[in-house]
Amino acid sequence: MNQQKPYKPIDERLEEYKRMPFSNLHEGELVRALEEATTQLEDWYALCAVARYERKKEWDLRIEEWLIKATKQQTSFVNNVVSHIVEKELPVKIFEDAFPKVRETDHSQGKKQQLGRLEAMLEDGRQLLAAKMNLRSYSSDNHLQEKLELLNEIQQSILEALQAVEEYRKTISGIYSSKDKKQELSGKIEQIQSAVAAWDDLQNEEENDEAIEELHRMIGLHEVKKKVESYYQYLQFERERSRQGYQLQHGRSHHMILTGNPGTGKTTIARLLAKIYYKLGVLEREDVVEVDRSQLVGPYVGQTEERTMDVIKQAIGGVLFIDEAYALKREGSQGSDYGQTAIDTLVSAMTNGEYAGRFAVILAGYPEEMRTFLLSNPGLRSRFPESNHLHLPDYSPSELTEIGEQVALDNDFFLTEEGKKALLDRIAKEQVDETFGNARTVHNIILDAIFTQGAKATREENYSRESFAVLDKEAFALDTPSYHAEEKLEALIGLEEVKKQVKQLAAFVKVQQEREDKGLKTVPIQLHSVFTGPPGTGKTTVAEIYGHILHELGLLKRGHLVVAGRSDLVAGYVGQTAVKTKRVIKDALGGVLFIDEAYSLLRGGGEDFGREAIDTLVDEMTKHDENLVVIIAGYEKPIQSLLESNQGLASRFKKTITFKEYSINELLLIADFYLDQFGYELESGVRDKIKEAIIKYPPKANARSMKDLVLEAIQVQAYNVLSEERADVVTLTEKDFAFLLEASS
Repeated sequence: MNQQKPYKPIDERLEEYKRMPFSNLHEGELVRALEEATTQLEDWYALCAVARYERKKEWDLRIEEWLIKATKQQTSFVNNVVSHIVEKELPVKIFEDAFPKVRETDHSQGKKQQLGRLEAMLEDGRQLLAAKMNLRSYSSDNHLQEKLELLNEIQQSILEALQAVEEYRKTISGIYSSKDKKQELSGKIEQIQSAVAAWDDLQNEEENDEAIEELHRMIGLHEVKKKVESYYQYLQFERERSRQGYQLQHGRSHHMILTGNPGTGKTTIARLLAKIYYKLGVLEREDVVEVDRSQLVGPYVGQTEERTMDVIKQAIGGVLFIDEAYALKREGSQGSDYGQTAIDTLVSAMTNGEYAGRFAVILAGYPEEMRTFLLSNPGLRSRFPESNHLHLPDYSPSELTEIGEQVALDNDFFLTEEGKKALLDRIAKEQVDETFGNARTVHNIILDAIFTQGAKATREENYSRESFAVLDKEAFALDTPSYHAEEKLEALIGLEEVKKQVKQLAAFVKVQQEREDKGLKTVPIQLHSVFTGPPGTGKTTVAEIYGHILHELGLLKRGHLVVAGRSDLVAGYVGQTAVKTKRVIKDALGGVLFIDEAYSLLRGGGEDFGREAIDTLVDEMTKHDENLVVIIAGYEKPIQSLLESNQGLASRFKKTITFKEYSINELLLIADFYLDQFGYELESGVRDKIKEAIIKYPPKANARSMKDLVLEAIQVQAYNVLSEERADVVTLTEKDFAFLLEASS
């Protein structure tokens, strides 16, 4: 995409745009420039029209609107643009097939059927040309006018032929029909055929390939484009070689593997390959039958083979596209899973019998899963040579922004420069792991921005041009919480030293970010932490707030908390622990992974797989260093033993925050907090009784115990209210805490 420097005068930029090839113009840039322009508007409108046409390759109302405005002043540049678009809009082929013949010997029903087919073809041709006739008003180019005049003659001949069809049909009765009307119809058809032949001669254009043009219109995918185009060129060579009588005993396989993350264009590439296969005579149709596991695998014996064969029969002559093909062979699947039956049926149809060579199979999915799937199915793998594997990489941020701009333009919106920056920021926030939807996600972001803008316009009754057609940064703004995470931290009861350390860490991050903005050297930021302390001292709560703080500072894209224990990470079989641990880490990407009682990973003997979980954790922390924060928590001494057991683990945790037990007064404040949260009050004197009880028997789980205490009292109160027919359902009395007070007496 051509980037114009913003400091250039608008007229200078106009001249630069006019010198560029039409195919290099960028519609979004031009629409933004049009907003600034005050002179030579006809040329700006023409530029916008031709840029949109080159992008969409079809006429639409926006192009028509811009051309009407452009042609109010017939400058030479406007005329060039109009001629270019009109030339492209002229049909290359008016009729794809030969006209059906009506024979004198046919019975009346046969004649009428043939006339019906002829009439349908003529009507299709009439509609095609009628849609093109309005192009005459846009261009005064003599060569184009000559072509348009010939199209007009063909259109008139078609109208006369349609009339002749109707008149001849009226004369058909049994085996009789009018020879004169038949000859008249034949004459009209010959007239059309002659004019169409003249049109074909006048066009005299090289055969163009829509599939390759569509491929090159796709954003990014440069290596994929090269590979597909080379494949296309080879198929052309193979076709020409066959035409000249040369044989090829071992032809190239047409089955393909497409790998890539969601939204990278796998389905689009599959459809383009189908068009290429059809155009070059490899397949009879360009149709693509798109399926997944649910359409191939049945729940009972025999159903899977039947379903798979039905799908294969639908795909004969075209392409069978199986998305997430590895779902056919599920991990750890048992005998009742018939995915392997679908695979075996597919391989058999691809290689033997009446269906072999009559359809192409394209498998698509994630790279790693596809690789594992093919390795476990050698019979299937051998049908897909390595040279037929195409990997579609994730789009770059600039490519995703360009895709987003195209989606906006397709909906008659354009992005301001601030809007583009806001879109880029939204993309960065969404781009966390391989589940990021690439073009699909950007498409949804744009539609969400349009929705946000539309709702706001209606609320404010602002139906202006800006609200209808312009997306600024406000349209991409995300809802922000009404509080800051540090405020939530400060609201916690007690934990003064913990609060201080978390705030210090947040301040350190802010200062390093400021230094980076000023071009100064920065100190590496170590975010992984150790939280030590007994249960119920607020470690999980602070970890959650810590994630929110890092999210607000832009260091974490999601800032969510994933809590895990030994059972979430360790499996009972060799090789499964790494898979299980990676799955938990994947869920935590963009946020905080909190491993409570992390030292429990070491509690097993020699056959235990806890160490495998630790090794996997260390490896994944390195791999996702800027996209994951890990907090390990538990008692101080066991945590220290855990760190000493693995040097790699110890080197990644530089920060330790100690959580002390709550004081008696802090525990009472925590009880007050939960009472208020649940809408209850204490009877006078009860608070002092509770204080005496917890001094005598301090709760083992700290804050958690105080919450449990309040909930237990609420349940006892409910029983007492009903049994004693109390009117007050808000106040908790000394009797409601009898379970605590009696235990401490």
